[in-house]
Amino acid sequence: MQILDTDHIEMFVGDARQAAHQLCETYGFHVYGHGGPETGLTGQRSVLLGQRDIRILLTSGLSGEHRASRYVARHGDGVAVIAFGCADVETAYAEAVAAGATPIQPPQRFEQGGSTVVTAEVSGFGDVTHRLVQRTAGDGAFLPGAVDMTGAPAAPTDADLLHTIDHAAICLQAGELDATVQYYERVFGFTMIFQEYIEVGEQGMQSKVVQSPSGGVTFTLIQPDLSRRAGQIDDFLSWHEGAGVQHIAYSTHDIVHAVRAYSAKGVEFAQTPASYYDVLESRLGAVDVPVDQLRPLGILVDRDHWGQMYQIFAKSTHIRRTYFLELIDRHGARTFGTSNIPALYAAKERELAAVRDTTDGLRS
Repeated sequence: MQILDTDHIEMFVGDARQAAHQLCETYGFHVYGHGGPETGLTGQRSVLLGQRDIRILLTSGLSGEHRASRYVARHGDGVAVIAFGCADVETAYAEAVAAGATPIQPPQRFEQGGSTVVTAEVSGFGDVTHRLVQRTAGDGAFLPGAVDMTGAPAAPTDADLLHTIDHAAICLQAGELDATVQYYERVFGFTMIFQEYIEVGEQGMQSKVVQSPSGGVTFTLIQPDLSRRAGQIDDFLSWHEGAGVQHIAYSTHDIVHAVRAYSAKGVEFAQTPASYYDVLESRLGAVDVPVDQLRPLGILVDRDHWGQMYQIFAKSTHIRRTYFLELIDRHGARTFGTSNIPALYAAKERELAAVRDTTDGLRS
């Protein structure tokens, strides 16, 4: 099975147009197309967004029975489909189903004006599915005959600060981690490339990273340690009502510039204690980005055998405080280091602790 990359993600949302407006205004995404009953997408409205190599399809159901409406009613707005670019969808679909994936949608072909796209869909984790996508056209078409492109994607400019989907972080119920890793190894040919036990105060969580052979798709899988104090992963599973995508990480090539630009547009990022930077260079050695630029922005830095990486979480704007975005800037690094993950989740825990305190104050 040749899985090439993350072709796109599809988010099921209550209001696709409003969600699109927010992503365009804050993160500089562009509207590339629309879909609905008049284009062949029965019972839904969709808006296609893009920026460089990233594609996000935002979908709202037009009735309570549509799968997007059911998803939003249970989970709130969130990532419902992670699409894999494939060399041969029919073969990939047959192999996935034979290996134990549940078939959702058999292969179907979209054609229009010389553009051809083949898709199929199989089960993933929780209520998240995987769309297999084979593209034989080079004109930027998304789903010919289903999503009307408002125009070919414009050439990237300096204002387009996000480049690719680096990875997805997925929260699982306790006891599901090993089975989920085995599922992706067996069904999609992924390999586990990293594992870590993360401690944040009195909390504990287990994390394993699986990746496609091409390196184009990476999932960080996380489950809580129920023997420790309940924390943010438990909160996510409760508020989201089950397993799901906690965050999508987008790559950028200048994280300092990106954080400054997005902050100016109203994006809030998780904060990092000043003490983190006091010992940064004694722990890691010299870093590519000056510490005095990282400190005021709260950007974290780590390294692996191949290089350095810089990461930061945006604060969640989700009504349930579940889904959020991460920015990552890789300076040669291929993995996630050994200390950034605990530091990232500690920053997120501080944010959610403040939300819990506010909520408790309102209840009292």
